[in-house]
Amino acid sequence: MTDPTASDVTTPPDAVPTVLVADDHPLWLSALERDLTGNGLDVVATASDGPATVRRTRATRPDVLVLDLNLPGLRGDEVCRAIGDLPTRVLILSASGEQHDVLAAIKAGATGYLVKSASANEIVDAVRATARGEAVFTPGLAGLVLGEFRRLASEPEEAADAPAEAATARPIPELTARETEVLRLVATGMSYKEIATELFLSHRTVQNHVQNTLGKLHLHNRVELVRFALARGLEDDEPG
Repeated sequence: MTDPTASDVTTPPDAVPTVLVADDHPLWLSALERDLTGNGLDVVATASDGPATVRRTRATRPDVLVLDLNLPGLRGDEVCRAIGDLPTRVLILSASGEQHDVLAAIKAGATGYLVKSASANEIVDAVRATARGEAVFTPGLAGLVLGEFRRLASEPEEAADAPAEAATARPIPELTARETEVLRLVATGMSYKEIATELFLSHRTVQNHVQNTLGKLHLHNRVELVRFALARGLEDDEPG
């Protein structure tokens, strides 16, 4: 299941995604590495603790980091913050599906979140989707994350010092009508594929619109993009 929180750099569709796998359970780590390489992914490194994960991610700069939350030395959310300046996307693969763990990881910069009960095929598909710039969640978790961003967007922050109408002013001058429409659909929780179907566009065109919007709004990833859209009330807009 996809949700609108993803990094701002996408892997070309014909490229083999590079992957780093981090987990402190040797048997699980070995099996996961075997599953990924056996399905055509390029596992460039593995790590079994938090500090080593940070070092090896910086050294190899993989497309995707498949990351366990409970690593020795640094927790998964701490690893996310430590590599936050890299283009690598982070897919959490954890035994925990607890709300506080999921939200802590996503707020720290993780792209998606799967629990370890997922099948090998589901994990492989999730890694590929993450490399394409999508965010993949175990069913039920995507709504939890989107609900949290809605809550955060509704909280009064610096907007409390500005006129109320400024926070919901439309249209957004920096964006074209099509970019604004894509942004509105991002705010509703739709994936790139779903947006492409809704607007009769290609998947690549939707990605390009998101990329352009990130640049124009000086945002870094789709997490920030969702918060921006929700703060502007775009999810409630009807298409023009």
